Amino acid sequence: MNSQTFLLVNLGLLVAASMACRTGMTTKPQPTPRTIRVAQSGPADVVGTDNVALQKAADMLRPGDTLEIASGTYLLENSVFIPSGVTVRGVAGQTILRKGRGVTSGLAEDGDYGETRLLVAEPAKFHPGMGISVLDDKQNSGWDVSVTTIKAVEGNVLHIDPMTLRDYDLEQRHARIQNTFPLLCVENGHDVLIENLIVDGNKDENDYLDGCRGGAIYIYRSQNVTVRHCVARNYNGDGISFQITDGVKILNCESYGHTGYGVHPGTGSPHALVKNCRIRENGHVGLFLCWRVRNGEFSDNTIENNGQTGISIGHKDTDNLFVNNVIARNGLYGVYFRRETMKNSGHRNTFRNNKVVGNGGPKGGYGFYIEPHAGDLVIENNQIVEDGSQHYAVYRTKDAGTVILQGNKISGRLEGVKQ
Repeated sequence: MNSQTFLLVNLGLLVAASMACRTGMTTKPQPTPRTIRVAQSGPADVVGTDNVALQKAADMLRPGDTLEIASGTYLLENSVFIPSGVTVRGVAGQTILRKGRGVTSGLAEDGDYGETRLLVAEPAKFHPGMGISVLDDKQNSGWDVSVTTIKAVEGNVLHIDPMTLRDYDLEQRHARIQNTFPLLCVENGHDVLIENLIVDGNKDENDYLDGCRGGAIYIYRSQNVTVRHCVARNYNGDGISFQITDGVKILNCESYGHTGYGVHPGTGSPHALVKNCRIRENGHVGLFLCWRVRNGEFSDNTIENNGQTGISIGHKDTDNLFVNNVIARNGLYGVYFRRETMKNSGHRNTFRNNKVVGNGGPKGGYGFYIEPHAGDLVIENNQIVEDGSQHYAVYRTKDAGTVILQGNKISGRLEGVKQ
């Protein structure tokens, strides 16, 4: 290297260093990903059998880390919250997160909006760290329920955080609290993988909490969360619920035995993928697309033996693809398009290569039932089969929109395609 080249190289290094100083740029080594292990007996990073141990381990995680939960049944008295950028992994078929027995109490005075302290009638039922829901007879579902945590108990006063979100009336509407909450949660997070867990809602010992605020597995205001090889079962509400999300993937999962919905994407959850799942024996609907579920794919699933409906589609649920699903033996409808206004209906949904079999019961049976004003629907190359109850392949009600039917195989004792 001659002297001129040497000078130029060193000047370049000085300029780069000067720019880094001026812009505050520094090069920090990325931390090595770690595995944090929780188990019911040692050796482990955290030893315990409940949500306290699980949350302690989750709070130790940094982006890139993995939480491994050893085999056993872990009892939950509050949600387990998972941070961003991590993997949570159980032992397939052996790691069970189970909701404890629920308790309930009336309030002793109204619970107003913004409360952080609640006067309750039976404080001895509760203790710090428990998750609770606050509700009354009118505000008892959807976003009207406040889900929070008890921080302290002083006499008959529960100190809570976060605050209540509605006014709850004691005298007119039976204001109360109950130990209900979502079980395994990602809230305000991103880039999370959850796998090989069984999440059990213990519905026989707990009160109802619907999928806007709860579920066995619950994802809220989050992006790029994947749940795979998991089982959600027996929650008094919904199994897997994701609300205000983008890019959620539910893969190779099973969701069954819930009183509400098996899988519930909603409240603005575009680009969902539900694939290779078994969604069965839920009290109401197997797959419930709530509001503004758009540009999603629902493929290779078995959706069967749900109380009323296999797949329900409604408010602004548009431009979704349903392919290679088995939709069988649901109580009344295989696929149901809910009644909406013209502007807010579930337009431009495509069903291709599905098998729609034997849906219905004493009240009738429908492969597809289309209420006003869902339109621009494509139903093509499906097999629509009656096995004793499904009397209509496709029932299009008056004022429903355009339905393109092509290449379908309709067989069995069907009354035909009603337009």
